[in-house]
Amino acid sequence: MPQNEYIELHQKRFGRRLDYEERKRKKEARKVREVSEKAKKLRGIKAKLYNRQRFTEKVQMKKTIKAHEEKKSKKQDAPVDDGGAVPHYLLDRENQSRAKVLSNMIKQKRKEKAGKWEVPIPKVKAVSDMEVFKSIETGKRKKKSWKRMVTKVCYVGDAFTRKPPKFERFIRPMALRFKTAHVTHPELQATFHLPIIGVKKNPSSPMYTSLGVITKGTVIEVNISELGLVTQSGKVVWGKYAQVTNNPENDGCINAVLIV
Repeated sequence: MPQNEYIELHQKRFGRRLDYEERKRKKEARKVREVSEKAKKLRGIKAKLYNRQRFTEKVQMKKTIKAHEEKKSKKQDAPVDDGGAVPHYLLDRENQSRAKVLSNMIKQKRKEKAGKWEVPIPKVKAVSDMEVFKSIETGKRKKKSWKRMVTKVCYVGDAFTRKPPKFERFIRPMALRFKTAHVTHPELQATFHLPIIGVKKNPSSPMYTSLGVITKGTVIEVNISELGLVTQSGKVVWGKYAQVTNNPENDGCINAVLIV
């Protein structure tokens, strides 16, 4: 490692601060006001350059949103005048051609890349760190409290092994580790007991996603091979995303709706 990358080296050895994700989220939230203040204060050529940069950013953002919202384009065929009379039963019929702007597969991939899905519960209440983590005192005189115990339901992979207690920062109790979920297929109107493959995204915090914490609104990946769904090419669909619709820590089980 080069000499000047001492910050990266320190992060690799000791990790980040416990409140790193929270500070990062707050910084992002403040950024809007800071940008607004900067735009008001700048004068002259600097203001012109800054406004031009903001304009290009906004245009790019609008294009991205439009690409997500595009569905099917409806357009009428231009009438072809071949000199012949049209039968009376075809006079009131409009010839429409429905062309898909983007294939569903490409659309889905783009949405996944941007971290956007059409989910059953679009808005959920954010869960704070105080709710999820319980501080644990450690050390000879019980003064140090750098350990945290997860108080919510979480998913841990089969190949997971705990670190030695001396180095473990986040403790996920065995009683709160879940491996299966009750997944409802909205079109089939049936519920299946399926194994969980992983946690795709927890809307409250990226740290919860990495720890595998499952709260209401979390998008999880489940194994749906036993449902027998196939793709257009005839391959069996193995993993699919589902959104959690209940509070698992209260109910003792994970209920989710499949995202189709």
